[in-house]
This record gives sequence, structure tokens and C-alpha cells, in this order.
Amino acid sequence: MRALALRLEPGDDLRLALEAATREHALGAACVATCVGSLTRAALRLAGASASTTLSGPLEIVALVGTLSPDGPHLHLAVADAAGRVYGGHLLPGSIVHTTAELVLLALDDVAFARVLDPRTGWKELVLRPGGP
Repeated sequence: MRALALRLEPGDDLRLALEAATREHALGAACVATCVGSLTRAALRLAGASASTTLSGPLEIVALVGTLSPDGPHLHLAVADAAGRVYGGHLLPGSIVHTTAELVLLALDDVAFARVLDPRTGWKELVLRPGGP
């Protein structure tokens, strides 16, 4: 396992930056170890919803978890507003960094992630394959 640290800047799209890092660093399988920062806007797909929800900030990132694969990420984001209300869901493109986003990703060396349509769920779900650099 190896760690990769990233710092995103104001105006960066959190989801798109993670997808770009996956490509740039040839991450066959990775996960988000930690993320702190803030957003001016968060685009989420809430539980059970098919449409996206957009929240306006400033918003503090209180949690970001998920997996990264060449076939795309599966990421859950939780943010808090100025009143301390917390919202969470699937991270979508359009979540824009306000001041910073500091991330540590862990690249997994002995496995490769893929996403394949699962007819039981209707979603592209994680498939684990032997792999490595």
C-alpha cells in the first residue's frame, strides 16, 4: 500500500479532481483515507434519489469516504453548514472547493478494482480482481 497526498485549491471540482488523480497516478485500486476542507457548493445524490441535490456554502467537509477505480469512483460525502446541520450522499461533479481540500489516498497494490453492472441492483458495482503495479 502507498499513500498519495493531494491539496485541492479554490475552484477545483472535488469529484473531478479525484477522477483525474486516479488517471494521473494510474490507481488500479485506491480509497480515501482522509479529507478535510470546505466547499462553496456540494452536489450530492441523496439516499434513494435519482436526481441530484445542490447545497450552497460555505460548507465544511466533515467526511469523505469511498473507493477509486479506473472505471470510476464510489464516494460518499458529508458536509456541515454554518448552523452545524449535516448533509450526506453520493459525491457528484459540481462540488466546488471553497478554500482547500486536503486529501490522503491509499493505493492498494495487491488488488484491482473494476465496476460492472450488477443486474440485481441496477448499478455498476465493485468487482475485486487480483492485481498490482
